[in-house]
Amino acid sequence: MMPPKPKARPNKVSLRQYARLFRRDILSAQPARLYRAWMAEFRTPFFRSFMINQPDLIEIVLKKRPDDFPKSSRISEGLRPLLGNSVFLTNGETWKRQRRIIDPAFEGGRLRDTYGAMWDASEAAVKRLQGSLGQVVEIEEVTSHAAADVIFRTLFSIPIEHAVATRVFARFREYQREQPILNIAAFIPLPRWFPRFFSRKTKETAKEIRALITGLVQGRMAQIKAGTAPDDLATKIMTTPDPDTGKVFEIEEMVDQVAIFFLAGHETSASALAWALYMMALYPDWQDRLASEAQVLDVCDFSHAKRLKVSRDVFRETLRLYPPVPMMVRQASCPEQFRDREVPRGSQIVLSPWHLHRHELLWDNPDGFDPDRWQTENGKTSQRNAYMPFSAGARVCTGAGFAMIEGPLILSMILRDFRVERVEGRDPVPVAHLTVRSRDGIWLKISPR
Repeated sequence: MMPPKPKARPNKVSLRQYARLFRRDILSAQPARLYRAWMAEFRTPFFRSFMINQPDLIEIVLKKRPDDFPKSSRISEGLRPLLGNSVFLTNGETWKRQRRIIDPAFEGGRLRDTYGAMWDASEAAVKRLQGSLGQVVEIEEVTSHAAADVIFRTLFSIPIEHAVATRVFARFREYQREQPILNIAAFIPLPRWFPRFFSRKTKETAKEIRALITGLVQGRMAQIKAGTAPDDLATKIMTTPDPDTGKVFEIEEMVDQVAIFFLAGHETSASALAWALYMMALYPDWQDRLASEAQVLDVCDFSHAKRLKVSRDVFRETLRLYPPVPMMVRQASCPEQFRDREVPRGSQIVLSPWHLHRHELLWDNPDGFDPDRWQTENGKTSQRNAYMPFSAGARVCTGAGFAMIEGPLILSMILRDFRVERVEGRDPVPVAHLTVRSRDGIWLKISPR
């Protein structure tokens, strides 16, 4: 059985039909030809978009000349009520200053420091699943809870059961349901002062989440001043000065960053973990191999993370098939020429991990689930040239290394103790909301191993 994939739309539809499909689900709004195209152009009355799948063009945009292709606000405009001016949305010197402060907290040596919190969150997830033995559960809810727990433990040294953490998690799920990633600004160029027509519910939920995060940040600031702050990610970030200016984050800007840490660190990890568990239910031989390897996880020992090779390959392959962020959009700041085609200034440059990772001219068996591919010549080449679940270049996700420890660890801890089984007639259909999730959830039966 092949991993599920959304049905592509016909090659030609009207702009109105496309906008309606795009708002409902980015993935099924795209035509099948994009899985074999090197470049495609899409025109609206207001702007032109170019999707690029050709590796050397992607390298130009993300690695060689990133300053010439700043992040476009069109797709992410719908997230601004929650994320403010976080590192996810900014460009230019503001973004560079933010990264200079944030990046040191996620350097390789810090992963060892956060491993204990990841382990505790994984054990808590396993304990919660004990109450679901023999039952069919919606696994995205389980992985969302586990990933949020990791974020709160590593950022603020509090479990998700903490009153504020629980409230943030609950309200974020409401925000996710209320606010589609697309806003009217995705289709019509609007001046900054023009209203974006966010719903009252969206604005109220974002305001409450930010107020809760502000309380956590202010409390941590007081601990830092008193010399009693724990040595976690929040403390590290809040006490790291910009090496160029010597300034640290103000409280409001730190709130922006915590909001994106929660979105990027919880929502994306939850998506990848849920799909990885479904893949294990779909391919029980791989599940047994992973579970056997996971027996090494008897105590909290960071060195064991390096021994989870099967789990890492499974997680990596899941990220290929179901990249949590399916599309990224940049904007051409000057006229370009790609593949002998004029790309006007202001054009939207769409980079789609979803299509790139399944490109028929780049990958062997592009729609198949094959964790062994990473040891093949094609897999190694494509990993270098056509694999970017965490983006690439200067704007690569600062938490990529963090995610590649967290994901395989939680996956291994769950499958060490439990068997997951597919539920007949309830196979998931991938759709893109804030991340790639299932249209009706991912339902699996949980049994003791």
